[in-house]
Amino acid sequence: MITVHNTIHASIDKVWDCWTLPEHIKNWNVAIEDWYTQEVENDLKVGGKFNYKMAKKEGSLSFNFEGEYTKVENLSLIEYKLIDNRVGRVHFEKNESQVKITETFEPVKEDSESMQQQWCQTVVDNFKKYVEGV
Repeated sequence: MITVHNTIHASIDKVWDCWTLPEHIKNWNVAIEDWYTQEVENDLKVGGKFNYKMAKKEGSLSFNFEGEYTKVENLSLIEYKLIDNRVGRVHFEKNESQVKITETFEPVKEDSESMQQQWCQTVVDNFKKYVEGV
C-alpha cells in the first residue's frame, strides 16, 4: 500500500466539498503539469460511481480513473474500489482550524511504487494549494 498525506488550513466542510464536488476536482486533480482533468463524474454514496477523465493538454493521450465507492462517512472517510479491483481510502481528520488528509491505495504493478507515491503526493499537494487559495 502507498500512503500520502497533507494538512490543509481550512474548515472540514470546505475541504470535503473541494475533494468531492466535480467543479472543484477539475481544478486540483493533476499529478503532471502537462495533464489536466477534462471531465469529472462523481456520485458520492456507497455503490456510487466516479470517473475522472484525465488528458494531456496537447491532446495526444487520455485515460479514465474510475471506480465505485464502498464506504462513505460524511466529512470523515471515503473508501473505493477501482475498475481494476485495487482499493483505496481517504481519511479526513479535523483538528481545530485544519484538516489532515491521508490517502492510502494499492499501487499498479506497471509503474514503480516510488513514482506512484510521488504522483499522488503531488495531487494532494495541489489540493492543499487549491483549497487554501479559494
